[in-house]
Parts: sequence; structure tokens; C-alpha cells
Amino acid sequence: MYKITLLFVALFILSSCSTSLSKKEVEKYTIQGKEIAQATAKKLGGTLVEKMKDGGVKEAVPFCNTKAIPLTEEMAKKFNVSIKRTSHLLRNENNKANDKEALVINNYRDLLTKGKGLKPVVELDNDGNPHFYAPIILQKKCLACHGEVGINVTKKSDSIIESYYPKDLATGFKEGDLRGIWSITFKSAVE
Repeated sequence: MYKITLLFVALFILSSCSTSLSKKEVEKYTIQGKEIAQATAKKLGGTLVEKMKDGGVKEAVPFCNTKAIPLTEEMAKKFNVSIKRTSHLLRNENNKANDKEALVINNYRDLLTKGKGLKPVVELDNDGNPHFYAPIILQKKCLACHGEVGINVTKKSDSIIESYYPKDLATGFKEGDLRGIWSITFKSAVE
């Protein structure tokens, strides 16, 4: 009897340690991830639009340099998640992609090359936490800082960007290009 009870306990433990998310969980984290990414983009983008109105790239770049990551961390705390924006062409080295994020970025780039649509991805990370990835598509309003130098990005703007980001790689984009990804880790179950 003891061996049978032990076998049932072991089977219960194994069955409760799922290595993947159910379809319902994927849907839930996709919805939550989109909401968090949109709220963060709205807060960050809204401030950037104001900075651009106030003084153009001269005002926007210093804001990004000192306030974008703290603002993202503030939103992460609000939603009890970890939020990161990363790219294959970095401006801020503090946003460097990890191996999984680089893989997601490359998959999105391949899909775009093949003319396919990009959708968010939700899966468990190596620590067993739900993780949301979504593409960041470059919008027209972003070209002043991320477009082609000499076309969308003036030489003066490029000099300002380089003064804050000497290793900048984040120019040369066109509207509709993949700028990077949202990488959001859920730290606890989302209600």
C-alpha cells in the first residue's frame, strides 16, 4: 500500500509540473503582455512626443538616455513584471538582448523577410515564468532619431545621438522595419 501511495504522489507531482502553458494561459498572457507593452509604449512615447515638440532631438535624446530605462522599470513595478526593450541594432548597450531574445528577434526578421505577419510569442522561460515577446515596428514619428542619416536623421541630430550613445547602431531604419522587441517576464500569476 505504501508503494502505491508513493507512486500516486510521484505521478501527481510530475503531472503538476507542466513544462508548457495551456492555450488558455497563452491567451491570458498574450492579452496581459499586449496591455503592458502598449501602456509602457504610450507612457514612453507620449513623453518623447512632448520632448520632440519642446526642442526636437536635442530634448528627446537626453530624456531617452537618462529616463527611458527608469520609466520602463516604473511600469514594470506597476504591473509586477520585468519589462525590457531590446534590438538587434542597439542604441543603449544596457538593453542588449540575451540569447533567447536574440533568437526571437531573428525569427521576427526572418518572418518579415518572407512577407509574413508578426505575432506575439508567449512561452515559459528557463525559470518556469511566463514570458511575452512582441515585435516593435518602427513608426514614422521615430524616423527623426532612428531613420537614415542624411534623409530622416539630420547630421546635427546624428551628432547629438552620438554624443550620448557613442556606439549607436540604431539608425538606418525605415518605417515598418522591425526596431526590436518587447520582452516581458511575468513574475507571478496574472489575475
